Amino acid sequence: MSRRRRRAESVIEEQAYLPILLQGSSEYQQNYGGELEKEIPRDHTLESVLHRANIEKAWKRVRSNKGGAGVDGMKVDDFSAFFHENWEKIALKLREGRYRPSPVRQCQIPKGNGEFRTLGIPTVLDRVIQQAIAQVIGPSYDSKFSDSSHGYRPQRSAQGAMKQLLNFANARGTKCMVVDCDLKQFFDTVDHQLMMQKLRQNITDASLLGLIKRYLKAGAITSKGELIASPEGMPQGGPLSPLLANILLDDLDKELHRRGHQHVRYADDFIILCNSKRAGERILESITNYLATKLRLTVNTTKSKVISLKEASYLGFRIYRRKIRWTERAKQNLKDKVRLLTNRSRGVSITQVYSELRNTLRGYLNYFMIGVTFREVRELDHWLRRRMRLLYWKQWKQPRTRRRNLLKLGVDRERVKLASRSRKGPWRICNVEVVRYAMTNQWLADKGLVSLTDQWVKARYKS
Repeated sequence: MSRRRRRAESVIEEQAYLPILLQGSSEYQQNYGGELEKEIPRDHTLESVLHRANIEKAWKRVRSNKGGAGVDGMKVDDFSAFFHENWEKIALKLREGRYRPSPVRQCQIPKGNGEFRTLGIPTVLDRVIQQAIAQVIGPSYDSKFSDSSHGYRPQRSAQGAMKQLLNFANARGTKCMVVDCDLKQFFDTVDHQLMMQKLRQNITDASLLGLIKRYLKAGAITSKGELIASPEGMPQGGPLSPLLANILLDDLDKELHRRGHQHVRYADDFIILCNSKRAGERILESITNYLATKLRLTVNTTKSKVISLKEASYLGFRIYRRKIRWTERAKQNLKDKVRLLTNRSRGVSITQVYSELRNTLRGYLNYFMIGVTFREVRELDHWLRRRMRLLYWKQWKQPRTRRRNLLKLGVDRERVKLASRSRKGPWRICNVEVVRYAMTNQWLADKGLVSLTDQWVKARYKS
């Protein structure tokens, strides 16, 4: 046994009275966190999954991701105490094959086009176990995945997928065509038998295979409290599902490479490049047959199409004049979200509005950074400030209240009348010089409104 391993195990024994899972201090992580992380076994067995350091690492990941409660109603913040009291019994059930995963909590997430995406939220305990499984089997699978696969993989992203697509497209010239292929309800139609067959090619531990199969068969609880069986598919929302999706669709990547096609895939969304519409139609027909016969998946014929590169949108981006840009739909989705957050009838405090805005804007800008120009960011900043002035204006409501607040903000008494008793609509009045002079850019920033321009500049020009 190596010296490093003996040291790690001695640390675990010394801390036996207080499970490692509950050790959250920065000092503890600095002293022991990295040491234990290196000791996680990588062989595909249930014992590797249940290894103490692996479970701790899984819990850290689930805790950082937060997320909602499952069907048991337990929140992430309540899990540590539950784990401390029950983990030994749960681990014993897992080893003996008696553990039964809870059904996922089903919820509908709007896609923005009138359709809904069905998510399945596992309990916190099941998320930890699934994450632990993914950490053990994931690295060996990931090393064999195609370079064209970008979804839910370490050091890969949607932005990386777009950069690869741009490189492929630029090499082909202006007449580049693409096959935009959409799989119909992929996560709901995965064949369990085929999925398990794929896993058995690399995993020999029957206990681990049985646990994964039970997760596939766990079922779901609808919003009405009805239990739905899951003879096929896998819940989109658990830590294990993205890895299983990549394992299944890796065959598609390799088949496309074998045929000599350039393609980019992010989870179940993939796009194939070609030189003509006729060639693209042949590719689409051939790949549709392959997916149906080999992977038992269905291509959505109404959404899949062969189009020119300039007409295509992928992952919220498009390629325009050999550059990556975000789509108008993505920009509109951001504005719709901001309108919702700054709606006066929501009944939340201004402080909460600023907090939610900050998180939303940070997330959007981080994702779409490579496709947003400086000019667009400045226009969005102007629009955001106008939205916040509108929110304050509507909250002040009565002319006398507006007059009193404008005076407090330093507006001249004679000029106050131009705004407080104006017949212009709220949106128009919020762009009038008097109102902008009162609620200045700096005043809004002091209240908590973030500057997209500053974030954009810092991200693009890091020192």
